[in-house]
Amino acid sequence: MRKNSVAVRKVVGKLVTHLILMIGLVIMIIPFLWMVTTSLKEIWEVFTPQMQWLPETPIWQNYVDAWNYAPFGRYYLNTAFVSISVVVLQLTICSLAAFALSRLEFPGRDIIFYGILGTMMLPGTIMLVPSYLVLHWLGWIDTYWALIIPAVFNAFGIFLLRQFFMTIPKDLDDAAIIDGCSRFGVLWRMIIPLSKPALAAIGLMTFMGQWNSFMWPLIVTNSENMRTITVGISMFKDQFSNMWTLMMAASTTATIPLLILFFFSQRFFIEGITLTGMKG
Repeated sequence: MRKNSVAVRKVVGKLVTHLILMIGLVIMIIPFLWMVTTSLKEIWEVFTPQMQWLPETPIWQNYVDAWNYAPFGRYYLNTAFVSISVVVLQLTICSLAAFALSRLEFPGRDIIFYGILGTMMLPGTIMLVPSYLVLHWLGWIDTYWALIIPAVFNAFGIFLLRQFFMTIPKDLDDAAIIDGCSRFGVLWRMIIPLSKPALAAIGLMTFMGQWNSFMWPLIVTNSENMRTITVGISMFKDQFSNMWTLMMAASTTATIPLLILFFFSQRFFIEGITLTGMKG
């Protein structure tokens, strides 16, 4: 009887957990579905007295009109270039820093690591004005440098990779060095190949963060040619405030690349998080 009651409690616990997850899924997916269906409606269908989920006839022309009313092609190009550049540079810097903090012995190593962790406690808004003043002094405002360079340093990425590198036995380093491999060779030939899940997780989070970034690109860009997709959609909303169908079409096209990316890389993302020693 006791075994049966324990089994029943486990089943009930799983059912309750899945029920809560399903409710959360519905709550999160409803706004997305509403955005997609609205992008295919006539404008009068948006303001009907009763909520109308599906359009009577899908209007695919909304996507063409939204694309033509604003230079979304340029916005996408800027966003993709900035996001990819930040991912590449950030992974390079985080890998080098994490390797030094986890595999090398030098005075002050732990103090430097704690200092890096301390920067994670500072709200990002505190650094907006100082960062802007530095970029203005350098003459980088309204350039790709202003969009890319400040986002290259990532304290969380360094921490995540350091934790992952520490799970790799140091005996591999010693064996490689005995065989004539340099420190950089150890990183490039051994540590990096073994750390693909963690690198993929950081790369995915960084790409999504840069793609959705709004406040910083809004501050450091002035011309239309330098705007990213989030700033472009915001300006589009200000200019065409009553054209909800076109705005939803633009928002949908901005969201789809992230969904596709996460769909194909979610396995690496989950592996990278669970294998870094962050489980406790």
